[in-house]
Amino acid sequence: VQLQASGGGLVQAGGSLRLSCAASGSIFRIANVGWYRQPPGKQRELVARVVVGGNTDYADSVKGRFTISRDNAKNTVSLQMNSLKREDTAVYYCNGLIASDTSRNFRTYWGQGTQVTVSS
Repeated sequence: VQLQASGGGLVQAGGSLRLSCAASGSIFRIANVGWYRQPPGKQRELVARVVVGGNTDYADSVKGRFTISRDNAKNTVSLQMNSLKREDTAVYYCNGLIASDTSRNFRTYWGQGTQVTVSS
């Protein structure tokens, strides 16, 4: 099982970016999926997640600006980021709680990270 993230880049403050993450491999089932970020010199933190059933969770700092969505048919999760601020600058990682065809046990997988840089 692999997670492949894409969509990062450089954007001016107030702009928008859309991150996407695709899960591939021998997937039996995907439970929770989400996005985390690690700002320079700081610890990784939750940005947003969507759990089985569709409920979503957001960090207070991104509520009203970011929207997470998942496509269960395509095994993808996206993060639409609007009204970006300099403090959103970070490496963004997608995350999934996934059971593979082989083990059928859920474990956490991480994507490779994509850089988002917001300039003033």
